Amino acid sequence: MRKKRIISAAVVAVLTVACLYVLQRLVVPKYQRGIVEGSMVEEYYRDESPHEVVFIGDCEVYENFSTIEMWRNYGITSYIRGSAQQLVWQSYYLLEDTLRYETPKVVVFNVLALKYNEPQNEAYNRMSIDGMKWSEAKIDNIKASMTKEESFIDYVFPLLRYHSRWSELTEDDFKHIFSKDLVTHNGYYMRVDTKPQGEFPSPLPLADYTLGEKAMGYLQKMADLCKENGIELVLIKAPTEYPHWYDEWDVQVKAFAEKNGLNYINYIPLQEEIGLDMSKDTYDAGLHLNTQGAEKMADYFGRWLKDNYDLTDYREDEKIAGIWKEKIDFYDEMKEQQFYELNKYGELKSFGANAIEK
Repeated sequence: MRKKRIISAAVVAVLTVACLYVLQRLVVPKYQRGIVEGSMVEEYYRDESPHEVVFIGDCEVYENFSTIEMWRNYGITSYIRGSAQQLVWQSYYLLEDTLRYETPKVVVFNVLALKYNEPQNEAYNRMSIDGMKWSEAKIDNIKASMTKEESFIDYVFPLLRYHSRWSELTEDDFKHIFSKDLVTHNGYYMRVDTKPQGEFPSPLPLADYTLGEKAMGYLQKMADLCKENGIELVLIKAPTEYPHWYDEWDVQVKAFAEKNGLNYINYIPLQEEIGLDMSKDTYDAGLHLNTQGAEKMADYFGRWLKDNYDLTDYREDEKIAGIWKEKIDFYDEMKEQQFYELNKYGELKSFGANAIEK
């Protein structure tokens, strides 16, 4: 009798845990349409090819560099481990996480995030952290990123945070409860539409232009980690001009790069040399590049990478080239889908991985 009670209790416990797991999977946001940035970090773990170049950073990398175009033109295998408003320490811990799986030859970090020295926003934190696999890097990332209103236990058990989403559940929540479609192209977020750059507001003067101690401290940790692992760290400022990048910040980054023996390139004054036309190459009035602009940026930067680092042209590797052929097909299908939506509806209806509508 006692044995039966133990077995019954065990079955009830297993069923309870299983039900809670399924419930948690259901209520957690899926980020498959519209705001897809919350899916970006986790997609990295599904990729099968090695990456000699890894970008880390915010929207100024995942919206401005076409990984597929760098492959097409130079055979560079790259991945963008980016997310919305990704803070410097979040980039650092994503780099730590990446090194659990591979050691790239080059890591590229966009410096705009240095403007933030403290945790900012739970929603952005979630999009940067929830998709990480559990590891010491993820634990440290949570601790470094939490705002005062957040709780560590909510990251461990997302059901506690998202249980109130019942009234917001959509078809996607049920369709993607256990699996998701890819929404990026090795981390690149595609937008083919165009909205010309307008006038930006004049930048406000700051009381103190000194980049924060925490932000610069994690940049140093990033540089040290790359050096320890024989990785070349490249610092960049994307060519888009808003939010404003102050000259005083630029001077500090240049000094940091010189001290640590790093390459730093500010692409804002190089728009014309890159071939960018901000009346045609942006989809949101100049904040980010559209696909046409991102392909120009990828071609320009890819050529620089090939000229300055010993990168492999993997187009000559039959196995890797086969993997990237599938990536190219997916990229071209999504581009065709987005142009179809623009021509039919005058706007994009979805930004995720959707089949071509005929």
